[in-house]
Amino acid sequence: MLKSPCKILIIGAGERGRAYADYVAEHPDEGILVGVAEPRDYQRERMAQRHKIPTARVFRDWRDAAARERFADAVIIATQDRMHVEPACVFAQQGYAILLEKPMATSQEGCQTIAEAMLRTGVMFAVCHVLRYTPYTQRLKRVLDSGRIGDIISVQHLEPVGYWHQAHSFVRGNWRNETESSPMLLAKSCHDLDWMQYIIGARCKKVSSFGSLKHFRPENRPEGAADRCLDCAVSCQCPYSAVRLYTKLLEQGHTGWPLRVITNNISTEGVIEALRKGPYGRCVYACDNDVVDHQTVNMEFENGTTATFTMTAFTGLGYGRTTRIFGSRGEILGDSRSIRIMDFLTDEKEELHLNTASTNADGGHGGGDSGIMRRFLAAVAENDPEKITTGLAESYDSHALVFAAETARKESRVVDVPRLSLVTEPHN
Repeated sequence: MLKSPCKILIIGAGERGRAYADYVAEHPDEGILVGVAEPRDYQRERMAQRHKIPTARVFRDWRDAAARERFADAVIIATQDRMHVEPACVFAQQGYAILLEKPMATSQEGCQTIAEAMLRTGVMFAVCHVLRYTPYTQRLKRVLDSGRIGDIISVQHLEPVGYWHQAHSFVRGNWRNETESSPMLLAKSCHDLDWMQYIIGARCKKVSSFGSLKHFRPENRPEGAADRCLDCAVSCQCPYSAVRLYTKLLEQGHTGWPLRVITNNISTEGVIEALRKGPYGRCVYACDNDVVDHQTVNMEFENGTTATFTMTAFTGLGYGRTTRIFGSRGEILGDSRSIRIMDFLTDEKEELHLNTASTNADGGHGGGDSGIMRRFLAAVAENDPEKITTGLAESYDSHALVFAAETARKESRVVDVPRLSLVTEPHN
C-alpha cells in the first residue's frame, strides 16, 4: 500500500488531461503530478507551471518520458483517440498503473493489442468511462439492484449532444472526421453504451443501428453563405454561426471550455483572430466532417432485456442524458439530475433529487471526472482493482458493442456482439 500521494505522469495536457490534473491539484493528499508530456508549448507549460513540475520531467513527446526509468506510480493517457495504443502498451511494460482516456482504441484490433499488453504485464488498468462514477449513476444503480422495479424489461436512453456542441466538436473540431479521429458512436457515445450495459447488468449480445450525416452537408448550405462565418452575409440568420456561438460565451463571462479549445487568448481580439484563421471559424456546411449527426442503436441483452439508444445533435433545451427504464414491477425516468420512480403495486410515485453538476464537459460529467479519479487513485494506493468498475473486461466488452453497432449501421444488418475470450480466458 502506498503511504504517500500517488505519483502521476500525464500524457496529453489538453482538456481531458487538464480535467484530471485539476482533480489532483484539489486533492494533494491523494495524488501529485510529477510529469507531463505534451507537444503544444502553451498547454505543456501551463500544466507544468500550475503543478510545479521539475523541468527534467516536462516532455514534448511521451516517448521521452517513457525512455526514463519509471518515476511515477501511474500514468494518465489523454492523447487523441488514435494515439492510445502505443503509449498504453509501452507504459504497461514499464509497470505503470494506467488510466486511459476513452476510447481504448479506434479499432477492435487496437483494443485487442492493449488488452494483451495489460494481461501480459498485470498492471492496474482503467478506461475513463466516467458516467459509471457519477453520484446519479450510483444512486440509480442502487435502486435497480434493490429490485424496486423488478426485472428490467426494456430501456430507452437519449444522449442530447446539443446543436452548438455538435458544431464545435464534431463538425469543426477534432472529432469531425472518422479518419482523423473515430466514428461518432465511439468518440462521444461509447460512454452511453458502456453505461447501459452497467445499469442493465448484462452483456449486449445482438445489435442493429441506423444513422447518418443528415444536416451538416454542403447541399444544406444557405444561399449566399461564405466559407467562414466572419465573411458571411447570412451569418446572423444561422443558428450555427461561430461568431454568435463564441462571442456570446465570451460576453457571458466564460473563459474555459470550449473557448480555450479555439484559442489561448481568451479575449474578443483573440477569439475573432481564431475564427478568422482557425478551424472553428468555418461554415458548418463547408467543413471536412463526415461523422453522423444522429444515430439510433437497438440492443438485445443476454438476460432478455431490450434497449434503444438515440444520439442526436439537434437539442438545445439544456436537459441532460435522459433514460426510461421499464421494469416488471415499476418504471423509472431519470434525467441525470433526478430519478422518478413509479410502483405498479401501490401506484405510489417518488422523486429522488441529486445535487450534481451539469453533464457537459465543463461541468465534469456530473461528477464522473472526480469520481473516476478518486476510485482509480484509491485502487492504486491500496492495490485493489475492485475499486475500478471500468477495468479491462468491462471496457473491452463496451468497445466490442460499439464496433458491432457501427458494422450494423454501415452494413444494414443485425450483428452479433462477439464474446471476448481474450479477457475471460487469458492466454497462459
